[in-house]
Amino acid sequence: MRGWWREISGLVLPVSCGGCGRPRVELCEECRAELHGGVPRRVRPAPEPVGLPVVHAAAAYENAVRAVLLAHKERGELGLAGVLGKALAGAVRAGTGHTGAVGPLLLVPVPSARRAVAARGHDPTRRIALAAAGELRRGGTRAQVVAVLRQRRAVADQAGLGARQRQVNLAGALEVVAGGERLLAAGRVVLVDDLLTTGASLAEAARAVAAACGHVPAPGSGQAAVVAVSPSAFEINRNCQ
Repeated sequence: MRGWWREISGLVLPVSCGGCGRPRVELCEECRAELHGGVPRRVRPAPEPVGLPVVHAAAAYENAVRAVLLAHKERGELGLAGVLGKALAGAVRAGTGHTGAVGPLLLVPVPSARRAVAARGHDPTRRIALAAAGELRRGGTRAQVVAVLRQRRAVADQAGLGARQRQVNLAGALEVVAGGERLLAAGRVVLVDDLLTTGASLAEAARAVAAACGHVPAPGSGQAAVVAVSPSAFEINRNCQ
């Protein structure tokens, strides 16, 4: 019911900019420029967790970008999924250079805990991934969301945990649902999340996917994309990769 109410209220209630609060606009031009105006970059945290795939981010997690992500994720401003999905699609393109000729891109969202989804009334990463897949298809790239990851055990709230603590908290926490390995074999997997902080979530997601597919990933292999990256992570100039 909460999810339905948010869907309906987003259509009929007055809106304000998700980035700066300016009235009567879902996202103003200035905040849209912060989210979409930059060039997606390869990023990685320090220390870098073992098994982290190559990650590209659309923007830095600060100012309007941070506000928009929080508005969508925590305040249920679901209409912002479209602009966030567009940013995520840009990060996917930067990492894959994919034209759709060899099979579809399979966007695999990192799952939220069930209790978090229940509290928010929606799954923000999956919603953004669906918007990103639509954006990619409109641009001529075959893409679909394959939500095959789930938590196999309870994990602690990540807020306030350091890099090592997050890795321990998430170690072995994810798995691919039964039959998911067949879906993953149908295209090129790109792990997606809303935010990169320490990289622990994406590294664990990569481990779970590799285990389901029966192989051990080489260091730095695989692809991942995020909307935003914590300012504490390193940005790598793409011309120097």
